[in-house]
Amino acid sequence: MGSGVKVKIIKPPIDNVTSGKIFKPSKAFRNKMWFQSIFLAAIIWFGTNVGYLSFLYFLTIVEPSKYPSFSEHLSMWLLPMNVWTVTFILTWLLPAVILIHPYFRSIEYSVKGESGKTMPEIYVKKGIITVTRKHVPFRTITNISSKKGLFDRLFGIGSVHIETAGYSGSQQQGPESKLEGIVFYEEVRDFILNELRKFREPYVIGTEVIHPIEKPVPKMEGLEDEILITLREIRDILKNRSH
Repeated sequence: MGSGVKVKIIKPPIDNVTSGKIFKPSKAFRNKMWFQSIFLAAIIWFGTNVGYLSFLYFLTIVEPSKYPSFSEHLSMWLLPMNVWTVTFILTWLLPAVILIHPYFRSIEYSVKGESGKTMPEIYVKKGIITVTRKHVPFRTITNISSKKGLFDRLFGIGSVHIETAGYSGSQQQGPESKLEGIVFYEEVRDFILNELRKFREPYVIGTEVIHPIEKPVPKMEGLEDEILITLREIRDILKNRSH
């Protein structure tokens, strides 16, 4: 074309997602969960300090007789308040940081294509104490979407969200299954879409509707003769009754 623009062709790692092979999320997903936990702890600590300082400053303005010195009360209560805040944060942060790794190791994904020996489906396993194994057949899928949030972009990963007809019609919020922490999440999404297009039943993926392909009724040898004989017998019976 002479435009000089290079087109980047993304080749999906089909070997990693077909024939029911098990694959796991990227280690960046584990690092993301660690980062989110520490980031949440920092937000709680920062918000508590800002709230305390604002409240103390408000008291010195509203009731100057009881709280005449802002710096005096600050030096008196800032350290105990931070000790209690940090203690509260560590009570949930340390267990969360410890349990993230075994939880990450428990996650398994599988996408079985049409050529597999079993029914085409998406398989998700996760959990430490309560292990959940979920099988989502392709024929029940109604919507597929990919997501890449702020922290996902930071760690170079994404997720594929899967919804089914029964789950979407219930009171549940969010997708039924998620393939999280995947580097090639767009390729997995496209692979699932291509597999869904092999079905002849109608299904909906977002705004896309695929209608079934109607097959003509097969003709069998001798079928027309049998129909003619049956019609003649019915005609003769009706004639005899009329007489």
